[in-house]
Amino acid sequence: MSETPAPPWRTRPRGRSARRPLSQQAVVDAALNLITREGLGALSMRRVAQELGTGAASLYAHVSGKEELLELLVDRASAEIVVPDPEPARWTEQIREVALQAYRVYATHTNLALASLATIPTGPNALRVTEGMLAILLAGGVPPRPAAWFLDRLFLYIAGDAYEGALYEEKVRASGQDRETWWAELSQQLRTYYGDLPPRTYPNITTHLDDLMEGGGDERFLFGVDLLIRGVATHVPPVSEGGRAG
Repeated sequence: MSETPAPPWRTRPRGRSARRPLSQQAVVDAALNLITREGLGALSMRRVAQELGTGAASLYAHVSGKEELLELLVDRASAEIVVPDPEPARWTEQIREVALQAYRVYATHTNLALASLATIPTGPNALRVTEGMLAILLAGGVPPRPAAWFLDRLFLYIAGDAYEGALYEEKVRASGQDRETWWAELSQQLRTYYGDLPPRTYPNITTHLDDLMEGGGDERFLFGVDLLIRGVATHVPPVSEGGRAG
């Protein structure tokens, strides 16, 4: 496979620092360790340099700055996503499976979910995922523009859902409780609060409380993905009796 060219705004690695061996991969590894330990807000060129035991200036031979570093971090996470070869008859299932993979990757690397919201895919791993998912959609009969716009909306949904989960995880850590206990207490408090609302003012909330409270995690996430897939599927031209799109 041919090498993916770097975007024109990227810094071209100029070899290793004379004082300490460095590489773009080492810089990204140090940045990932930093945000995993201290969160995305701790990320800066200075802090990454400290992780590597060097000065910030030496990093610029490999990364142009924080923005490029965020792009590289998101691309590193995308390496974990596997995209299958297109099966036209199963295109909706394939998109669903890849979306769930991406969601779980971002849920694991929670700090990167926020970074991905303002990052256009340009790295080889992100481009591989985009290319593969676009191939699946096109093979399924989705026209190019709806397919492209669908991917944009889908990954915005994935990142937003994963980022919300990251915010809840911060609350869990701050509470000092384990995840199961924290969620059980929150669910009970919400159920009690909603259940005590005046029915005449909130008839739908109080009547359908169980439906509002049930489901979570993958179940609700996939419900949203299915809504998006059904929406883009309306753009697939109907197939005539001769087997061709009408």
